[in-house]
Amino acid sequence: MNAESAYQAHETLVAPGRAKSHIWRILAGLGIIAGVSYALNLGAFLLVLQLSSAADLAAVVQGSTPAAMLLVLVTFGFMALGAGVAGRLLQGRSFVSLVGPLAPLLHQFTRVFLRLLIVFGIVLLLPPYDFGAPLVPNLALSLWLGLLPLSLLAVLVQVSAEEVVFRGYLQQALAARFQNPLIWLLLPSALFGLAHYMPQEAGDNAWLLCLWAMGFGLVTADLTARAGTLGPAIAVHFFNNIVALLVVASPSSLNGLGLYLLPYDLSDVAGLRPWLMVDCATMLVAWLVARLAIRR
Repeated sequence: MNAESAYQAHETLVAPGRAKSHIWRILAGLGIIAGVSYALNLGAFLLVLQLSSAADLAAVVQGSTPAAMLLVLVTFGFMALGAGVAGRLLQGRSFVSLVGPLAPLLHQFTRVFLRLLIVFGIVLLLPPYDFGAPLVPNLALSLWLGLLPLSLLAVLVQVSAEEVVFRGYLQQALAARFQNPLIWLLLPSALFGLAHYMPQEAGDNAWLLCLWAMGFGLVTADLTARAGTLGPAIAVHFFNNIVALLVVASPSSLNGLGLYLLPYDLSDVAGLRPWLMVDCATMLVAWLVARLAIRR
């Protein structure tokens, strides 16, 4: 099967932007997304500054407490708002047209997410049962469970916003302009990876984590093009971030909602790099599970 036939459903997302697919519109749209997100995040930051102490402000920056982490995740929604404004002003398209028809989106999201739960639930029953060292307890189980509904909603906002920007606005705008899938698959994925470049936290592992994020972006870009909605991409991203932020978080940052912490931080070369290979294999399995779930 060639790329054109495999990605036929993508036209549902791309068509609304085809009449206004000028390069300047794409770039201006990215500027609007960045501007709206920056302005609203600055406003939220100043509000926290007025209402909180310096210690609370540091916690927000690091996402090191439950309240701080919830705030960090929810403010990702400003990116989605910016994408909606950019789509409306520059391409005359609705927000729904960026995510795809809602009924198929919800159907695909549910199918993919439930299958990921089943497959990786089975994987969890198999050895090994740690990450080379015991996991570090972070939140009390009762507190974690009490926060879980809010935590899940906040993570859903965060991943949905990233998908709307990268696999919604940017991928679709490029696909409306360029026929070659390599352009609209690879460029948003590369930018997604660069957005995850964290040299201060990850040290010598920063570029490897960046490359992993690029691969993840390519997986979700492919799923979006095959499905014709953002549902599968959001489901895979949601599942991944539930594990990475709510179940076993990094001790380096963004760990305020994690039940456990990894026994090493992001800059630990010996501890982290072997598990990056496992993460790559996990990403491949998630992609295959999602593809089977949306097969027509």
